[in-house]
Amino acid sequence: MKIIEAMKKIKNLEEKAVDLQKKVALHCADLSYEQPVYPDQKQVVAGWIQAQHDLLKECEKLRVAIQKTNLNTPVTIELGGVQVTKSIAEWVLRRRLYAKMEEGIWNSLNDRGLKEGITDGTAGQKIEVKIRRYFDPVLRDEKRELYRSEPSVIDSTLEVVNAVTDLIED
Repeated sequence: MKIIEAMKKIKNLEEKAVDLQKKVALHCADLSYEQPVYPDQKQVVAGWIQAQHDLLKECEKLRVAIQKTNLNTPVTIELGGVQVTKSIAEWVLRRRLYAKMEEGIWNSLNDRGLKEGITDGTAGQKIEVKIRRYFDPVLRDEKRELYRSEPSVIDSTLEVVNAVTDLIED
């Protein structure tokens, strides 16, 4: 089974588990004057409970297999002209959290709204005011673009990897 197949199976199984919970909630009790919906409703409800338990156990097994696969499958992605190899798990973390954080720090490098120009000094003389930047604007722009585009590069690569990588199942 491929990673993507396991992910889709989990989604389907979890939807079924939710449906079973709704059925149990609807049919777990009734009033004495009502007609039960099922001939042996107690057995039917117990069966649904067991079925949900089995579905969730299968979801857990698949999720653990995905985690093992993600931890043990190296993927190389080119970022900024450099080949970077990380496990799928590391790329997922990078995508979800850290690429945006790195983009954020590069985005915070700016002129802070400061203005250059001429101002009056304390003795009435004219003083030329320039902004001192403690960063390289060219490097900042390159890094901003790199980290802005990184999530989509990771996404497109992992979509392919998820479609072709076999699940590690023990």
